[in-house]
Amino acid sequence: MNRWLTRRLPALHWPSIRGRGRTDSGPLLLTAAVIAAVALLAGAAPVLLRAAADNAVQDTVRRAGTDSNVLVDANWERDDGPTGGRVRMPSLAEALDTFRARATDALGPDLDAALLPPIAAVNGPILNITDGSVPRTFQFTYLAGDLGGPDVAWIAGSPPGPAVSDEYVETPYDGPPWPVQVGLSEADAAALNLGPGDRISVKDGHGRDRDVRISGIYRPADSADPAWRLAPALLRPVPGADGVGTTRFAGLLSRESLPDARLAVDEDELRRTVHFAPVPDALTWDATAALASQVVKLKAASGSSIDRDESLKWESQLDTVLRDASTRNSAAFAQAAVLLAGVLTATVLVLLLAAYLLVGRRTPALSAARQRGAALPDLGAELIIESTLVSLSAAAVGLALARAAAPGVSWTWAVPVVLAGAVAGPAFGTLAAARASRDRRQPANQAARRWIRATGQLRRAAVEAAVLIAAVAAFVTLHQRGLLPVASDGDTGELSGDLILPISAVALGALVGALVLLRLVPLGARFALRQALRSRRPLAVFGAAQAATTAGRALPLLVLVSTTALASFALILGATVTRGMADGAWSTVGADARLDVGADADTATPALAERIAAAPGVGQVVVAQVTDSARVFSETTLLTPRLVIVDTAAFQRLLASTPLPDAPALARLTAPGPGTGDVPALVRSGDGELRTGTRLQLPREDAPAIRLAAVGTAPSVDGATDVVIVDAAALADAGLPTVPNTVWVTGPGAARAVANTGVAADVVLRADVLRAQRVAPLTAGLLRLAWTAAAVLLALGLLGLTLAAAAGASQRWQTLTRLRTLGLRPRDVRWVAAGELLPPVVVAAVCGPLLGALLARLTLGPLDLRLLTGQAADPTAVLPWWLLGLVSVALLAVAATVVPVESALRRRDRLSEVLRAGE
Repeated sequence: MNRWLTRRLPALHWPSIRGRGRTDSGPLLLTAAVIAAVALLAGAAPVLLRAAADNAVQDTVRRAGTDSNVLVDANWERDDGPTGGRVRMPSLAEALDTFRARATDALGPDLDAALLPPIAAVNGPILNITDGSVPRTFQFTYLAGDLGGPDVAWIAGSPPGPAVSDEYVETPYDGPPWPVQVGLSEADAAALNLGPGDRISVKDGHGRDRDVRISGIYRPADSADPAWRLAPALLRPVPGADGVGTTRFAGLLSRESLPDARLAVDEDELRRTVHFAPVPDALTWDATAALASQVVKLKAASGSSIDRDESLKWESQLDTVLRDASTRNSAAFAQAAVLLAGVLTATVLVLLLAAYLLVGRRTPALSAARQRGAALPDLGAELIIESTLVSLSAAAVGLALARAAAPGVSWTWAVPVVLAGAVAGPAFGTLAAARASRDRRQPANQAARRWIRATGQLRRAAVEAAVLIAAVAAFVTLHQRGLLPVASDGDTGELSGDLILPISAVALGALVGALVLLRLVPLGARFALRQALRSRRPLAVFGAAQAATTAGRALPLLVLVSTTALASFALILGATVTRGMADGAWSTVGADARLDVGADADTATPALAERIAAAPGVGQVVVAQVTDSARVFSETTLLTPRLVIVDTAAFQRLLASTPLPDAPALARLTAPGPGTGDVPALVRSGDGELRTGTRLQLPREDAPAIRLAAVGTAPSVDGATDVVIVDAAALADAGLPTVPNTVWVTGPGAARAVANTGVAADVVLRADVLRAQRVAPLTAGLLRLAWTAAAVLLALGLLGLTLAAAAGASQRWQTLTRLRTLGLRPRDVRWVAAGELLPPVVVAAVCGPLLGALLARLTLGPLDLRLLTGQAADPTAVLPWWLLGLVSVALLAVAATVVPVESALRRRDRLSEVLRAGE
């Protein structure tokens, strides 16, 4: 107890602290520059990537369009009258307002803040226009928001009014058609050649006449009003909305004519729905989990579709859209964390090497202070104060620059660098001072010396075993669980404890590779020395001897190999993502251009394909019938894959002319099926439900189902994961003719050939898809980080090479200068110095890129890069050999300049002073 009470605080000698700082200002400034640069990267990268993640969520919701809307519908109150008829309900618009308010209240505050004000839409059934030879349809619609419906100007006639003036009217179920007034847009009225007071000749799906009267012609005040998106036919005729070759027209209802619309059709044919569109700019990654959970809860509490009451029935894909965006964000953050972990590992090693160099310069001063009576705690405290001030001030500068360059700053990733900078120097300095004043003598007993040597080897082996065990655990964890959060609903973008180990797998793998080389390089150096001793070349002997002497230095080789391997990994990751985006664009489109035909497929598509094939610059043109969510039955369940009916020979030629993977199994589709009446098919399934040997049935109306037999694995078609491919001729022989609706076009002139086809079709260009992928926030951010990390790691490697050369420069040139007394010329001395410096550099230049390529092969699969590249499967690692060669050349070039520079600096050293060194 008395020992603890008598302990004193460290006695600091401030003049010594200031003196050491002034004397070694160069190394200290270099350490501060490294910490500031890495703190800038570590502080800005996570913030910029989080901003990119928020933009990615918003971009995903925008791309989803109406699929991300939250919809709710409910049945109307029954309109049964007391005498067995239907009662006209004048307050139907007010009931709709109540329904809209009830739906808004059910959202909750968080979801309500992320959605636009609701728009209620009441849609009647699709009616067939009977006059004219062209198939045309008609639908009346009522739109109402919190401030009423969209503004219109009535340029002819008047707004729709009530059909009767009585408050209470009851009409029999089998009575004459009830009249309803609607308004037409200018475009619809001109196309129908109708005006105010005219009637639209329409029939319902059962062939019964409906009485629809035109009250006026309107012009929208703002055609960009979001309400019009729910019923675009209210602005202009919409071709193909109700099937191939049809054109839909629409009439606008008013609050006064809405009750008549209820009586004009059957009781259950007037549907009311409230639409909530998300506000993309209000969505952030942090809010996705909560919003998706609320949408799921709404759908879980939704009433059944068979319920006849007025319960709310919710439907939306917003939760799926948000989860997909959150999953991609989590993958991008984890991939960025892998790169940052590599940068921090290399930085810590460089700071250790810089601290080793600084302590080497300070060892005489520390030894003298120790001999004058300075206590080790006092020296350690002085060194800690100095290193802490340097590290904290440098980190503050770096984080301040990060705050100026980014919308925020993340200090978490800068902590390891600050700790390394603050602890490494004091630890090495205290050990150096302790060794200088240690009075332990070297034992004369050979067994005792062997015991000391074995103890040191055991300690080194224990450290190496610990690193190896951590690396193995990291790789096993990475491959078994991946990098995505286990529970995406609770993902907030912060790295959890279970992700630290797999994220460190690449960095630990680089350290293990460097430790293996650290074991092998001394063996190689000693072997080279033995071979040199047998030769008659003294320069080779001197150079090999110097290399064998310094081959056991751990920090220089660890720095060079680790930085080179990690820089190579970053380059490989960037090249893989770049190539993956190009392959993903090919997989998404299937060719240079794709047309999803929406016109009369029976007659327009073949003629369209012939016209495109004749255009200049067009290589291949293939037509197919592509049906999404086709109904296909297996022996146990209903499946909804993408059904592709295509000429397999033409499809094979298409695949052969593109970077898409070949599918030799397509040749099996033209062979007879395995059973009588079976049509061969290729299948592909993301969950393994569809596999070779599966028996399927393709149902037909008014005919027996066609039996399909899976004879092989299908290629991915336009990015789909569940695919069934059948030969068109084989299916036609089975009794189902092909109705092509998709055209794939390849060649440099494909974009021009499909630009103006004169047919209503959606054009998808591979160049546009690739451009969209490249400018996507997450992909662009990850690529920038990969290239930046590669540059920083290469710079750290070059700095480590310079520091390693500087750390041994004094001892090296003392030895070489003494060799000059034996007759070596200055040129020979430079060759001997190169023989000492080049072996670890050559090992790093050769083995570093190879180690980076090995790490990429082992880890790129679990990194889930496909989530960013848009591919169905993980991209294959791409090795940019010319970039990896540049890394090696940069190391060798810097190493080649070190010797001439050192020789020039040491040229004025006097031989007499060198010979007296150490006396």
